[in-house]
Amino acid sequence: MEKLIIHGGKRLRGRIRVSGSKNAALPILLSAILVDGPVRYLNVPRLRDINTANRLLDILGCPAAFEAPASDASEYDPGGHTVRAEVQELKPEAPYDLVKTMRASVLVLGPLLARLGLAKVALPGGCAIGARPVELHLKALERMGAEFKLDSGYIIGRCKKLHGADISFDFPTVGGTENLLMAASLADGETILRNAAREPEVSDLAHFLNACGARISGIGSDTLYIEGVDKLSGCSYLIMPDRIEAGTFMAAAAITGGELELESCPSESLSKVIDKMEDMGARFKIAESDTDHSFVDGRPHSVTVSMDGPLKSSDISTAPYPGFPTDMQAQFMAMMSLARGSGTVEENIFENRFMHVPELNRMGADIRLSGSRAVVHGVKKLTGAPVMASDLRASASLVLAGLAAKGETHVQRIYHLDRGYERIENKLRAVGAEIVRARDDS
Repeated sequence: MEKLIIHGGKRLRGRIRVSGSKNAALPILLSAILVDGPVRYLNVPRLRDINTANRLLDILGCPAAFEAPASDASEYDPGGHTVRAEVQELKPEAPYDLVKTMRASVLVLGPLLARLGLAKVALPGGCAIGARPVELHLKALERMGAEFKLDSGYIIGRCKKLHGADISFDFPTVGGTENLLMAASLADGETILRNAAREPEVSDLAHFLNACGARISGIGSDTLYIEGVDKLSGCSYLIMPDRIEAGTFMAAAAITGGELELESCPSESLSKVIDKMEDMGARFKIAESDTDHSFVDGRPHSVTVSMDGPLKSSDISTAPYPGFPTDMQAQFMAMMSLARGSGTVEENIFENRFMHVPELNRMGADIRLSGSRAVVHGVKKLTGAPVMASDLRASASLVLAGLAAKGETHVQRIYHLDRGYERIENKLRAVGAEIVRARDDS
């Protein structure tokens, strides 16, 4: 295994280009199952989960691969971030060996049922941040004519032909909305998804499907209308930038008292994050990019974030989009650990997403837990220590803490980090961080 070694105390200054969104790319890649003809995906991040998705598509009979080799450069390499996929001979089974490492694999259920009328998908794995049951997906697909059973750890679904339905989710589930969007695109008749997730990544999937010939309206709202079509055709599509990676680099600038310019930053989808960071003392300058790329929330932006004075504490409460994102909760807790005063963090999405707290406390933070609520008392300094990542965003919070800490921090089990951040150490080192990747023999 590998780890990151960080010598903290360096103010970050410079420019970082935000990579393509993992959470948008995964469902969009997997929706290649629905498409007749080749698909080219641009701005795809090179991540463990993306490689897993490509291998899963290969096994399902839809070969997918990057068109060019990876670059070791720290800057964004447009030549090495294009994936091509095309259905050859579809197969219905998503095996456990792949699904256990990436929860998003459950998103092949809807497309396989729509194309084959049969899907056999292992119960999913992924980060240990809560149960995140798939029952909402299955109940909604049953409304469209599918039948399911559980056999030896596999979800087995069958249908003659999916048909449109009026579906209201009990909770605005991102994965459930994505699965149903894909399934309904090739179903007979109209499907209405009510209380649908509004996350920008869901909208990006809908825009991709429409680019292939789907008929989806209401994009960006909590009610989506999908008129099923007979077939979808291939296209080239640009994946939106990663708003969580962008938010993490904003936090890196703030926690180190630095200044970073973030290129290709989806600032409109980060309004809640920016508002809270301004409350904590950060300053932002947003300029429209000179590129002609269109993303779900409009043109990409160049965002400069700087921090001159001390951090001030704040209170955050996670909520579905457009609320404060749960995927930024851990990063904010790292910042709040060094802020003046005390603040609270309410986690309302996942019931087990405070596993980074003991590790931050090992570095000198003063965080106290009570159920889904954490109280963070700011301290004057953090001290480097060996820490262990428990999930993707927890990993990011420990990296942020290490950047600001006095001394040397070893972040272990960074395979979690590699699921969602493309060589984060290269990007951070290019703006002044003292950070290296090394073998972890402990």
